[in-house]
Formats: sequence, structure tokens, C-alpha cells
Amino acid sequence: MLRVAWYFLVAVVATGVIWKGSVLLEESAEKLAAYYGLPAIVQGAVVAAVGSSFPELSSTVLASLVHDDFELGVAAIIGSAVFNILVIPAASALAGTGVLQSDRDVVFKEAQFYMVSVATLLVTFSFAVIYYPLPDAGLSGSLTRPLALIPVALYGLYVFLQYLDTRDMREKRTVDASPLRLWGVLGASLVVIVAGVEGLVQAVLAFEEIFGIPSFFWGLTVLAVVTSLPDTFVSVKSAQKGEGVTSLANVLGSNVFDLLVALPAGVLVAGTMPVNFAVVVPMMGALTAATVLFFAVVRTDLELTDPEAYGLLVAYAVFVGWLLLETLGVTSLLA
Repeated sequence: MLRVAWYFLVAVVATGVIWKGSVLLEESAEKLAAYYGLPAIVQGAVVAAVGSSFPELSSTVLASLVHDDFELGVAAIIGSAVFNILVIPAASALAGTGVLQSDRDVVFKEAQFYMVSVATLLVTFSFAVIYYPLPDAGLSGSLTRPLALIPVALYGLYVFLQYLDTRDMREKRTVDASPLRLWGVLGASLVVIVAGVEGLVQAVLAFEEIFGIPSFFWGLTVLAVVTSLPDTFVSVKSAQKGEGVTSLANVLGSNVFDLLVALPAGVLVAGTMPVNFAVVVPMMGALTAATVLFFAVVRTDLELTDPEAYGLLVAYAVFVGWLLLETLGVTSLLA
């Protein structure tokens, strides 16, 4: 019992550390975007998204390299993506000044590129099982560095498209701060976040050992939600300012970064990692369903209303309920 209390305290403290680092990161990233005159869509989809997704990147690398548990990292990324696409837009709409406004850039560029990212990651996992199968391991394969570079290359295309937007529609904004100091604060915030994520990963692995609950459950829920706190903070704050486009672009940009960079990062660092296709496919199926639902409600009148926001929250509750059924052995989709 004492051990449970200790690791619960570690998880709480780690969450607070991640939150503090996220606040520093969001403030410095926003000021840097203003200093360099980046358009709102680029600020949300690249600057804020990459910065606020750093906890997910840290969780994948630490889980794979330090703790040799790539499945935990995959679960954290996919769980975070589901949380981002369902809960954060809903929270932003409910916390904002009215309906959360979108535009065609968000729906037809950001959202559709994100859908391509989901498909690309699933194809990459499929290649691992087809070309690098693990003997006597069922539907499992090795995800190698060359395969991990496939989604990373697609992210390179994404950044290039955002660069074209920046070049063609640079905005003139000013900020009263030294860019060198802002970069320093940004770097310090990343170090703080890494420390917090490491503490959280240790707590999650301890809970797995104590309660006998598989790591994928903790990754899809606890680790995913906590590492999504920076994304939540950035998007809700943007919504409260009436910047719906930036809020939604941050969500989509964060998910694109998580799927195409943060998840492969663990493989690129460690060299090769096993992938259980029987576990990955149902999780990716849940993410795809959440993505389709999000696209449908945001495309309607290019806005997200309160009833639609509550619908997204109900969908996330259904997702968590399914995970509980999997844990209790009532369902067995996650083989």
C-alpha cells in the first residue's frame, strides 16, 4: 500500500512539473511566433503544436530507450491522439467565448493531412509485419529505422507546405522581448517537461507491476491524458482569446507531429522495435473513428457548437469504457 501511495505521489508531482513546463513553453512559443511574424495557422499547426507535443515525444523515446517498452510509447501516442481530437476541441468550444470557429484551411488542409498521417502510420506498421515478421509471435513484426523514416518523410512534406504559407502570408506583429531569451526559456521548459515525463513513465510502469494491468491501458489513458496537458492548455487559451483557427490547428498539428515524428522517434533512437499488429490495429481503428467524427462535426458550418462538443466528450467516454472492458476481459479486441 505504501508503494502505491508513493508512486501515486510521483505521478501527481510529475503531472505538476509537466504542467509548469507547458506553461513556460506555451508563453515562449507564442512570443517567438509573434516575433517572427508567423500566420495564425502556422503558429497553431507547427510552433505551438510541436512545442506542446514534446511530452508525447519524450514519452516514446523514454519508454523505448530507457525502459524498453515500445508498446507503452505507442499506446501513449495513440491515446493522446484520441484525447486531442475528441476532448481538447470540446473543452476549447465550451471554455471559449461562443462557438469555436474554423475555416477552410483547417478543414481541407490540416484535417485532411492529418487523415493521411493516420493512414501512413497504419501502412508503416503493416510493412513491419509483412517484411520483418517475428518468428512464433503471431501478427508481430519489427519496426526498423528505414520504415520509421516513412512517416518522418511525410512530416517533412507537411513542414514544407507550412513554409509556403509562411512565405506567402507573413504577418507583421511585434513583441517586446529578446528572441535569445525566449529561445532560452523554450529550451529550459523542454528540460522540465522531460523530467516530468520520466517520473510519470516510472509511475505508470510501477502501476503495471503492482496491479497487473497491461502497459497499453496505462499508456492509452493516464500517460496519454497527462502528456496532452500542454495541447489542452494551448488550445483552450487560444479559444478563450477568440482564436478558434489557432486552437483547432494546434490540435491537428499536434496529432500530425505525434503520429509522424514522436512515435517513430523511439525507433530511430533504439534502432528497431517489435510491433504487435493485433494490438495496434484496434487502437488505430479507434483513432480513425474519432477522426471521422471530429471531421464531420467541424465541417458542419465550419464551427464547433456546444452540443457537438458534448457529443465529442461522450465519444471519448465510450472509448475509455471500451478500454475498461478490455482490461476486465469482457472484450478481447486488443489481443
